[in-house]
Amino acid sequence: MEFRIALLPGDGIGPEVVAQAVKAVDAVCRKYGHSTVYREAPVGACAIEECGQPYPESTHRLCMDSDAVLFGAVGDPKYDNDPTAKVRPEQGLLSMRKQLGLFANLRPVETFPTLADKSPLKREIVEGADFLCVRELTGGMYFGEKGRLDGGDTAFDTNIYHRYEVERILRLAFGYAASRRGKLTVVDKANVLESSRLWRQIAQEMAPSYPDVEVEYMYVDNASMQLIRCPRHFDVLVTENTFGDILTDEASCITGSMGLLASASVGEHTSVYEPIHGSYPQAAGKDIANPLAAILSAAMMFEYSFHLPEEGRAIRKAVAASLDTGFVTGDLAADGRGFRTSEVGDRIAEYIANDK
Repeated sequence: MEFRIALLPGDGIGPEVVAQAVKAVDAVCRKYGHSTVYREAPVGACAIEECGQPYPESTHRLCMDSDAVLFGAVGDPKYDNDPTAKVRPEQGLLSMRKQLGLFANLRPVETFPTLADKSPLKREIVEGADFLCVRELTGGMYFGEKGRLDGGDTAFDTNIYHRYEVERILRLAFGYAASRRGKLTVVDKANVLESSRLWRQIAQEMAPSYPDVEVEYMYVDNASMQLIRCPRHFDVLVTENTFGDILTDEASCITGSMGLLASASVGEHTSVYEPIHGSYPQAAGKDIANPLAAILSAAMMFEYSFHLPEEGRAIRKAVAASLDTGFVTGDLAADGRGFRTSEVGDRIAEYIANDK
């Protein structure tokens, strides 16, 4: 098979970690007889500098013409430290999600035995945790009407959801739960928010169509506590945009490192695969960033976009071997030193090539 892959390295450490993901993709393709055509485009701060927009039309056309997108990160201190900036790198990410119709973000959270002690939580709490967060991506406060009143002294953000938005994300979540362990947790704030009551109403209407899925409803404040108290409780967790943004970052502490969390954004058009760690500008260009989340995002690409689970497992097995042997970057190394980003990428590609 031939795959057309759009590369959007973006800002900060994005180019470095995407380069390692490409090494893993190439190794898998050589091993299984596939070929790839890569094309690269700007997004985020680098796109603003190049053409004035964080998600240029040319970048969008490339994404639409591709089978999948490998994305790095957006963000730059130049914009973070300027609250008056009208155009921001993060707007590029939101525009990409909206224009590609990427209404669902999938974040698997799985613990690696060798890293259980890296988590701020006790080993006996995190060991064996394995769940999938399904976050709605294109609705809610991030996309609702917003503005300032009273000369700028009053601000508002509107949290709005339509039935079709809720139905499609719940349908996806029910499907994933049915293919996993058969349990779905719907997270909302239905005791306070009208939008959450709509979510809960629709979930209750849909539940009878999935008799093999056990459904529970949990307020977001309780869910944030239970993620830390008993992460093994969860199988598939689905929630709206803002809650999902917060809860998935909280869940990153379960694995022991945000540098291990991959994600997929899926929906109407080309799916986007990205690490969740952000641009980390302090490490940019130093060859010290952890590339494992980007490499695991490539594994998700094979599984979700190309429907090639064996190829995805080959990448996951190589990542696990890298962790088991301590061939990791400094953030995960026992002595705090570790190996360079590029060295870890080379080792994983080598493992994929040589594993029988």
